[in-house]
Amino acid sequence: MGKVTGFLEFDRSGPRYRPVPVRLRDWREVYEPQSDEELSQQGARCMDCGIPFCMQGCPLGNRIPVFNDGVFKQQWERAASQLFATNNFPEFTGRLCPAPCESACVLAISSQAVTIERLEYEVAEHAFALGLAVSTSSAPESGRRVAVVGSGPAGLAVAAQLRSVGHAVSVYERSDQIGGLLRYGIPEFKMEKRVLDRRLEVMRASGIKFYTNVTVGAGGTPLRDLQRNHDAVVLALGATRPRLIPVPGADLIGVHPAMTYLEASNRAVTAHETSPINAAGQHVIILGGGDTGADCLGTAHRQGALSVHQIEIMDRPPDERPADQPWPTMARLFKTTSAHEEGGDRQFSTETLAFLGDDRVRAIKLRDHASDQIVELPADLVLIAAGFLGPELAGLELDGAPYVNARSSLAVSDQWRLTSYPGETPVFACGDAVRGQSLIVWAIAEGRSCAAAVDTHLRGGATTLPAPVVPYEVSW
Repeated sequence: MGKVTGFLEFDRSGPRYRPVPVRLRDWREVYEPQSDEELSQQGARCMDCGIPFCMQGCPLGNRIPVFNDGVFKQQWERAASQLFATNNFPEFTGRLCPAPCESACVLAISSQAVTIERLEYEVAEHAFALGLAVSTSSAPESGRRVAVVGSGPAGLAVAAQLRSVGHAVSVYERSDQIGGLLRYGIPEFKMEKRVLDRRLEVMRASGIKFYTNVTVGAGGTPLRDLQRNHDAVVLALGATRPRLIPVPGADLIGVHPAMTYLEASNRAVTAHETSPINAAGQHVIILGGGDTGADCLGTAHRQGALSVHQIEIMDRPPDERPADQPWPTMARLFKTTSAHEEGGDRQFSTETLAFLGDDRVRAIKLRDHASDQIVELPADLVLIAAGFLGPELAGLELDGAPYVNARSSLAVSDQWRLTSYPGETPVFACGDAVRGQSLIVWAIAEGRSCAAAVDTHLRGGATTLPAPVVPYEVSW
């Protein structure tokens, strides 16, 4: 397995960032390329630990030690065949996943984990560059038709898996382009949209049909119509209802949900235009310390913000794994992203009390819990990155019992079927619409498992598709 002494000889070394003054002048991804020699050394750090806890840490069950060994030996075809067998879109997860696999790496007990996420990225990129297989070949046509509502990572995973076993798949997206949050929620500096478009070309070539500007539910195509015209329907709607902060002044001009800002910015970058919600020359406040807040931070930097403060109500996470979050769990640790390295101020243990202004926001009132003092900061643009409440279900008439659970997400059986929905054609659901706001790797894993359940139903028996996870509610 790899180089037996590799973890002793080589330190962890990820890709270098492009210089801040350079990368702030464009929207390209932030990393410099690594050489194959550097990658080989990083693959050599995988220590043949016997029980690969990294695979358990990954919801997809990626065969991590095998593709690490492939990278070490520069056997890109072997590495790619193992990676694409368990992950439909490693070019996405290699850029966007927070890598729970690395938290479970045995090497991380006493040293630094293997750079699993980046090696995954490199295997995917080498596969595309070398013309290797990047999807599963389609089986003979089954004659069965499936509708997938939503084109985020869960919906795309469902579509890819069902098409690979010969079912005709149509994906319906309410937006004007395919991709869900991959398209309009992820800034270009984290994943250039050419990466998404490249994958969609592969999916179209396999026979998957994509339809945009299609609203399913009120004012659009009734869900019952999809049932009549298909043999199964899958709802992969995401969790897109933003959590807002109900304090005085929340309705002032200049206060926006983070995704409203990010979508406007992503559209503007694609169109080479100026965003209608622009941070240029503004004092920007970001409420929320997670990845979405960091995405807003990097976007505001590139738009030329005058100042940026990122406010988090929670305490500052520790730098090292605390005792109550033991290995191999994914610990909540202090995280510095590329956007944080570009500038801005971070404040923890700080509560939002009010937005101040007449018609337009001009300041924000905060309570610093560490000092128990109330402070005001200038604010021309406030972005609320406080998470999401669940899927938008009212238009589908699914926002009440028995279709939702206590978390306002869709309730499904252990076979991903929507609870008690009428009609001969079954309706399935997966991804954030079921689990709630979560990680891209969970969305893909749930999409793959849901596809296995759909295939089992359509064939009236066993499926050849893998089912890496069970529904969130069932797992508890």
